[in-house]
Amino acid sequence: MKNLLVVLALVVLAGINAFGQDAATIAGRKPAAKPTDDTFAREKFDPKRDPKLDLAAAVAAASKSRKRIVLDVGGEWCGWCVYMDRFFVQNAELGRFRDENFVWVKVNFSEENENPLFLAAYPAATGYPHLYVLDEIGKLLQSQDTSPLEAGKGYDLAKFTEFLKTWAPKKNIVE
Repeated sequence: MKNLLVVLALVVLAGINAFGQDAATIAGRKPAAKPTDDTFAREKFDPKRDPKLDLAAAVAAASKSRKRIVLDVGGEWCGWCVYMDRFFVQNAELGRFRDENFVWVKVNFSEENENPLFLAAYPAATGYPHLYVLDEIGKLLQSQDTSPLEAGKGYDLAKFTEFLKTWAPKKNIVE
């Protein structure tokens, strides 16, 4: 009986892996189909990049420009990750706001490279993409599941705008 339970557990886990379900699917969130139109310009998730070096460069840039940092964790396998990139292109004003206030760093999470040592420093993601907002020196301010920012098969402009405005740096305003 014990062997039967072990075999059954392995079959279930193999089925989850074989059908590509990720943590978001298992948690009850429907995965987005990967967008078929990848003709827009976007930085891709690169399993060969070193996120420690990328974060160090982001801290240097954020410190000089008084911006915050967002670690965008996901992969090329992730339809919602590609949708997010397209969302910022389609909503140019929000994309400008993001670029004026944040240094955006893509951190790969895929079968090829899950970056476990780097990501161990942050709360576990429950799905992808997952955003970590850091201050200009790299201190974690917010761990953000992106599913509350979704609408249909994309993202909600008002919710995403509110999220970015909430976490944008409070810059000194000279009156």
